[in-house]
Amino acid sequence: MSVFDSVLGQEQAVNELKRACTDAAKVARGERGDAMTHAWLVTGPPGSGRSTIALAFAASLVCPNGGCGTCVDCRNVATGIHPDVEHVIPEGVVYTVAHADALIERASLSPSRSSWHVIVVEDVDRFQLNAVPKLLKSIEEPPPNTVWILCAPTVDDVLPTINSRCRHVLLNSPTLSDVASQLTSRFGVDSAMAAFAARAAQGHLGRARALATDEQARLKRSEILDIPTRLSTVSSCYEIANAIVANANAEADRAIAPLEQQDEQDVRMAFGEGAEGKGFKSIDRAIKSEMKALEKRFKDRRRRMVADAYDRILLDLTGYYRDILVVQSGSHVGLINEELRPAIERIADQDETAQTLNRIDAIREARDQLIANVTPLSVFESLLVTLRDPKLVRVGK
Repeated sequence: MSVFDSVLGQEQAVNELKRACTDAAKVARGERGDAMTHAWLVTGPPGSGRSTIALAFAASLVCPNGGCGTCVDCRNVATGIHPDVEHVIPEGVVYTVAHADALIERASLSPSRSSWHVIVVEDVDRFQLNAVPKLLKSIEEPPPNTVWILCAPTVDDVLPTINSRCRHVLLNSPTLSDVASQLTSRFGVDSAMAAFAARAAQGHLGRARALATDEQARLKRSEILDIPTRLSTVSSCYEIANAIVANANAEADRAIAPLEQQDEQDVRMAFGEGAEGKGFKSIDRAIKSEMKALEKRFKDRRRRMVADAYDRILLDLTGYYRDILVVQSGSHVGLINEELRPAIERIADQDETAQTLNRIDAIREARDQLIANVTPLSVFESLLVTLRDPKLVRVGK
């Protein structure tokens, strides 16, 4: 067994990281190990398993057996509680200067129980421009036992100043059969459902697992794919846009409420709220200060959840119109939404290829606008009006 067993279809990358792990042990002993370096950049499309392989590599570095997958160290990395492995995910839409300062401070810490202190940073492409310079020196010249593992969709998404300081590991999208096999072998999903989920999730294992095991996730996806058929009037576009925004916010509120409650309880318990006596006024002030910081983290986390909900909608809509384009082009490539083939073929016959391309372009533009912090309601109103009739001239075009 190995920590890399959960990595799908990335043999070349896995072999490179295994060699690095072997040389890391040499470096730890003061020997030469050219396959190991202190900064890595892992890139690959959504669903390629960037965080999976990054955490597997981190586990192999802190595991005394090079990533056996069964020891306490490997299990602690998998559950997120290993003291020498930090898994950093942006709670907000972007990483700010404050986030960069915090990362630098943490990178300066020495490992406590292994040879390496590993910092895995997801979505490194989300660093604000003014935050990047803060990180450069720490990435280029970290403390002797610190390893950075940065993750991003593509090299082009990362500033050259970061990319040039890292060794690049390129991932490819796993095949649908790889994803389906994982769903069956690891999660006990039957083969028919696994095949559907792998195809519908476009090869993204995490999304595929949700679709295969959660009926609510399947229902949400069906509602999204039904949107194009409901755009009968301009007013219906506005109504559906309002519903999209409202549902995304409500979903985030439901998901974050128990997390907020637990975090707040942890803070109050840690500071001993309710204690009486001399000096406890300062504790009250400390609680208020920490609660204020906690409130900001709640807001950042909620924004990220809402942004992820919007991204799922745009991904499913892109897949829908991609299928229409496949049929229009006469290609024999399989459809993402094979179960909707009759409806897709009907729309493909009614519309022109240019209209489909305009719709796909509109979805891409909507995603860019959301990243640029344009008001979501305005973004979806404009998008749905264009999806209804791509011949209309959109604002700003």
